[in-house]
Amino acid sequence: MSLFQRNQNLCELCNTHAAAHEYTVSPKSDDSIDHQVALCDDCLTKMDEEGQSHYWRLLEGSIWSMEPAVQALSFRLLQKFKEEDWANNLINSIDLDETIVTWAMSAYDVADVHKDAFGNLLENGDNVVLTQALNVKGTNFTASKGTVVKRIKLIHDNPEQIEGKINEQSIVILTKYTKKS
Repeated sequence: MSLFQRNQNLCELCNTHAAAHEYTVSPKSDDSIDHQVALCDDCLTKMDEEGQSHYWRLLEGSIWSMEPAVQALSFRLLQKFKEEDWANNLINSIDLDETIVTWAMSAYDVADVHKDAFGNLLENGDNVVLTQALNVKGTNFTASKGTVVKRIKLIHDNPEQIEGKINEQSIVILTKYTKKS
């Protein structure tokens, strides 16, 4: 069976218009029918438009699909309108498998991106230079401007902080006071 035949050549979201597009629900990347949703031109176009709450009330039907990809995409789209009563009520009324919810919400995952004061991407093990003198809390010294901090460690869940050693002391440094060297 082809993707379009799965729903009798109709869009799997609105269930009204002819399906014209094979949409792979990220982060899945293969071309398996199990990771795709058949969409019409209208649904595909409106996915990238802001607002459109009235249009997406059609998710009240598609969220109950038996197809995991349709459920994941419907749940993901509902998240855009979760502040509205109709969407919030629908989200609270469904009991999707946790793997479907995780798949749907993966679109909102943001990787920790640590950048120095000049916008350079920082990675574990990089060396940085302090761009200004810093009083090191809990110690009796000041780290002077130009101090090189070798082999930094990124602080998970806080892209504004890194960890490094100065004078054999492990300290937390704000990335806005560093320059990658």
